[in-house]
Amino acid sequence: MKTIGGLVSGREIFYVRSDQTIREAARYMTERRVGAVSVLDGTRLVGVLSERDIMGRVVAPQLDPERTRVGEVMTRELVVAQVADSHDEGLRKMKQAGCRHLPVVEGDRLVGMIAQRDLLQIDLSEKDEEIRWLNAYIHFIPPVREGTS
Repeated sequence: MKTIGGLVSGREIFYVRSDQTIREAARYMTERRVGAVSVLDGTRLVGVLSERDIMGRVVAPQLDPERTRVGEVMTRELVVAQVADSHDEGLRKMKQAGCRHLPVVEGDRLVGMIAQRDLLQIDLSEKDEEIRWLNAYIHFIPPVREGTS
């Protein structure tokens, strides 16, 4: 079973600062094709900004993305994954929190961000392997020993 830390290892860490504008953050996220970014204050994780945050807290209430700061609309109630968490644990945390992205931390250090689709892909791969193994087991024909029929 793979750990979440193993999944994010070597990936680039995408983040914004809480004093940046929503327009800057949205452009940054779009250029990198990510649905959520960590929000850092120096090196400290202080929030997460997701597409949902932008839509629900900026676009829908018609706030000006040029004037609205990330810190005003980011998600502050953080749910995080530890590097040693399994993909199942990550999915459980996402389900409980109703989110699709989790910052991954080791101690107090941000090491990456994991998306729900990443974890579901691992789950699907494991299920496919299990099905292949079960099919091989079901269709196994034991060799016939001489002298038996």
